[in-house]
Amino acid sequence: MYSASEQRVLRTFRQFLMTPGQMLCFSGPELKQYENTLDALIDKEVLVKEKTKGGYSLTHAGFAAMNSCQ
Repeated sequence: MYSASEQRVLRTFRQFLMTPGQMLCFSGPELKQYENTLDALIDKEVLVKEKTKGGYSLTHAGFAAMNSCQ
């Protein structure tokens, strides 16, 4: 259901024990590398883009996806 790149982003959220509504910031090369993936996850309503540059937070659906991701 999720591409390898999308799963890597979701695993990053899991690594930091993120819950819905908590913001995680991507910066530098990592932000550039995952820009298209982050946009795709927003389109799937898994992530919400925050006002802070590089800031993203999980939706409840994203939290479930993160926990089901290998």
